Amino acid sequence: MMKKYLLMLLLAMMSAGVSAQSVKVMNLWPNGAPNRNGVANDTAKVWIYLPAEKKNTGRAIVICPGGGYSGLALDHEGHEWARFFQNMGISAFVLKYRMPHGNPEVPVADAEETMRMVRRNAMQWHIKSNEVGIMGSSAGGHLASVVATLSERTAKPNFQILFYPVITMMQGFGHQGSHDNFLGKGTHKRQEKNYSSDQQVTRTTPRAWIALSDDDTVVPPSNGTNYYMELYRHDVPASLHVYPDGGHGWGSRLSFKYHIEMIMELKSWLDSF
Repeated sequence: MMKKYLLMLLLAMMSAGVSAQSVKVMNLWPNGAPNRNGVANDTAKVWIYLPAEKKNTGRAIVICPGGGYSGLALDHEGHEWARFFQNMGISAFVLKYRMPHGNPEVPVADAEETMRMVRRNAMQWHIKSNEVGIMGSSAGGHLASVVATLSERTAKPNFQILFYPVITMMQGFGHQGSHDNFLGKGTHKRQEKNYSSDQQVTRTTPRAWIALSDDDTVVPPSNGTNYYMELYRHDVPASLHVYPDGGHGWGSRLSFKYHIEMIMELKSWLDSF
C-alpha cells in the first residue's frame, strides 16, 4: 500500500505544472559542426526544458541518451527524465548527439558544446554556472563520463549521473557494439585506454551518482563498479546503487521494479550538495 501511495505521489509530482514550463528545440551547431562523421545532413539537436520561474533552483543538467552509439533512446532515457528534472526546478537539456561512425570526436564535441551553450546562456536561463551537470545512460553514460573525465574549462561538468554506463573501451570488458561504433574496428590499445573513463579519473573529476542492475547482461556491471572504485580511490565523492535485477535499459520506465527507490535515492543525492 505504501509503495502504491508513493508511486501515485511521484506521478503527481512529475505531471504537475508542466503547461507553465518552457520546452523548445534548437540545432546545436547553427553555423556547422567542427567535425564530420561521413553522414550527410546529420544534425545535433538540443531540447531545452526550463522550469517555471518560481521552481527554478539554478541547477542544470545535460542528458545524453543511450543506444550503443548507433541510435538514441530519446524518450525513456531523455525526454522523460527532462520532464522529471524540470518539475524539480532543474533546467534539463536533452542532447541528440551525432553518431560517431568511428570518429569519437563527433559525439564528444556535441556534448562539450552543449555544456558550453548552457553556461553561455546561464544568465538568460537563470542557471548557476557552477551547478551544471551531465547525465547519460548506457553508451550515453560513456559519453557523459568521457566529458566528466577529459573535458576542461566551460565544458567540464560539476556533477555526473550515470545509468548502467559503458565505461571502458578495452576489449572484452565493455560493450563491443559501442566500442566498434565509437572507435571503429581495428583500433589501437592507446586509443582504447584514452576513452576508458575508469583509467582517466583524477582528483578533479566531478562527483558522481551511478545506478545499474546486478543482472545486466548487455553492459557488464563491472563497468560502473570499477568507475566507482576509481572515483573512491581518487577521493571523488560518489554514490553507487546496484539493484538486484532489472537488466539493462530501464531508464525512467515505471516497469522497473526499483523505480521508486531509485528516484528517491537520486533525489536525495541531488539534495545533498
